[in-house]
Amino acid sequence: MGYKSCRGDRPQNNRRRWLAALLVLIAAGLLVFAALEVYIGLHSRGKTVSADANPQVMVIFGCQMRPDGPSVLLKDRLDTALAYWEEHKDIRIVVTGGKGDDEHVSEARGMYDYLTARGVDGDSIYMEDQSRNTWQNVNYTFALMEREGWNLTDDVLLVSSGFHLARIELLWDRARAQALRGQPYNGQYVSTLAAPVSHAPSAVQMFFREPLALVKSFLFDRG
Repeated sequence: MGYKSCRGDRPQNNRRRWLAALLVLIAAGLLVFAALEVYIGLHSRGKTVSADANPQVMVIFGCQMRPDGPSVLLKDRLDTALAYWEEHKDIRIVVTGGKGDDEHVSEARGMYDYLTARGVDGDSIYMEDQSRNTWQNVNYTFALMEREGWNLTDDVLLVSSGFHLARIELLWDRARAQALRGQPYNGQYVSTLAAPVSHAPSAVQMFFREPLALVKSFLFDRG
């Protein structure tokens, strides 16, 4: 009877070990997720990296265009950029974002129209309208800067929603290194400007989505 009882305990012991392992994995996943949220939060308020920073270029990152105009998230970004432009009207502006399958115009064109309707000189706005994700936003912006003959180490101001800035900074540094192709790096001040997120459902969605997107970009957005 004792022998049978010991054998009968094995399935229960195995289940306990599997449950313990599962709980450890869940706890580890939650810790990683929390660490990523902290990292994103630290970058979400925007920054001016130096008192000497003098951005010559402002890059506004796109978001969904709706039939009646920019989505709430995109309007937040554009209004934030406009407030900065009011005090720095000589800055060059790059609007970046292609046309999604559910969009009637490219995000760059929609942003151009929104800005010019509010007084920005169209000659100071440059459209990058082919990208479909943040990595392409960044790379195609560097390609545009090269085509225009700009100095790739000019100080820049990157404008997007706060939750997006950590990933943008990561990819900007990576793309800049690739664009310079081993040339001497003379320094570039990269400042960021955080737009508010006034659309609550988007804020909740991005709370869960952005850590995963950050991991994906860190691992795979490289070429």
